[in-house]
Amino acid sequence: MTEYKYKLDFYYQQMLMYLVTMLLYVGIRGWVIDEQFHFVIRDPLLFIFAFFVIQAFVMLVLNKIRDRKIVVTDRAIVFHHKFGEQQVAFGDIEWMHIGKERGVRTAGKMQVVILKVRGSRRAYRVRIGRYEREKELLAAMESIAAHTPKRKTNRFRLQRKR
Repeated sequence: MTEYKYKLDFYYQQMLMYLVTMLLYVGIRGWVIDEQFHFVIRDPLLFIFAFFVIQAFVMLVLNKIRDRKIVVTDRAIVFHHKFGEQQVAFGDIEWMHIGKERGVRTAGKMQVVILKVRGSRRAYRVRIGRYEREKELLAAMESIAAHTPKRKTNRFRLQRKR
């Protein structure tokens, strides 16, 4: 049984970036423009910065509370979060695709795993880069994919005009 936790690095970085930007703005606005430091409260740009800092902090706290993780056991993949979990047995996987997502441009060739489960209308989409120990998770998914069917491609799908 191996557990892969959801990364929160992006949310920490986002919040710190907005906070530093807000503090720099307050510092420059107070020191350089007025030649003496006083807190700028009525500036609309400060309210916008504060909104972004608060929004990033709320997203960080919500994702920390949610506590998402993927647990790969000998017989199933468990999608776990604080409010519940969904278990997908290896035998229930109709098809599995490991590849690259068209609309997302991040590093790495294998960045998404799509699982279609029998009896379910929607497929599970796992973005590998969003979990800790990406290489181990990818290796675990590839070992599962070796025993499951691949996604069937539609040969007659119309090509996009470029």
